[in-house]
Amino acid sequence: MKPIAITMGDPCGIGPEIVVRACADPRLTLPVVVIGDIGVLRRADRVTGAGLEFRPVASAGRAARTPGTVDVLPESDLPADLPWGVLDARAGAASFRYVRRGIELALAGEVRALVTAPVNKEALRLGGVPYPGHTEILADLSGTDDYAMMMANERLRVVLVTVHLSLRDAIDSLDVDRELGTIRLADRTLRRGGLASPRLAVAGLNPHAGENGLFGDEDLRIIAPAVRAAREEGIDASGPWPADTVFMRARAGEFDAVVAQYHDQGLIPVKYLGLEDGVNITIGLPFVRTSVDHGTAFGIAGTGAADHAALLTALRHAADLTRP
Repeated sequence: MKPIAITMGDPCGIGPEIVVRACADPRLTLPVVVIGDIGVLRRADRVTGAGLEFRPVASAGRAARTPGTVDVLPESDLPADLPWGVLDARAGAASFRYVRRGIELALAGEVRALVTAPVNKEALRLGGVPYPGHTEILADLSGTDDYAMMMANERLRVVLVTVHLSLRDAIDSLDVDRELGTIRLADRTLRRGGLASPRLAVAGLNPHAGENGLFGDEDLRIIAPAVRAAREEGIDASGPWPADTVFMRARAGEFDAVVAQYHDQGLIPVKYLGLEDGVNITIGLPFVRTSVDHGTAFGIAGTGAADHAALLTALRHAADLTRP
């Protein structure tokens, strides 16, 4: 069985610790290969008390699930005194290299899926990386134009029309084609996941979904036409619905997913339900990629206190999405 590749995340954050803890957890039974820095992983092993051995491998194909041992594709050689919990250009550059290597392996079919530990957007910038986050890196380096971020847990699925943009830029970037493309992608992804006819709710942009133009015309001019076009294609989409109630309705089972217009509109409801079981899935890529639904948590990095439950959940989703 091909391994799942795990990128270590920002070396100064909690990524190395949660990766080590996940690899030591007996609930992880699939073969994995970690892309990262062996020195940093050993340091994380000491602070967590996991007691693992780290074996460098030359290729993903040599990875195996051996209790007590983690197979690592070394992609950096960072200094031993790299500090925990700080922004560091070296860490930002290294975290990008881990993701780039993971994309290469996934595109080559050498790994079953790609699971990513958190990176820090400011550290990426300090490291000279010209991308604001994982989603944009994954899309660009895989040559993917039609993609979106889906956040999911056991109670709610949310697909974002726009991701890492300022609120002003997010609003300015909305148009009917982008809206319709995201609805199509959400429908296609859920169908591939086993839902015969996904019920999609599309959140409005403005308060009360614009109140028929009283609070802005974007809902009438952009979102409603996209929903109508989706329905004409046979997609069970509806909206625009007021965003202050649509997530509650989806959680209650009325909808299978909500298409949200911008980052915070969609992510606040998912994260409010709990970070421990939230998963970030980049949909539309030519391979499966999942990630934890939290950041680098510099405030607790290096203390051994980081919880790896979200990473285990991301690994489980990756396995489910690639099940034969």
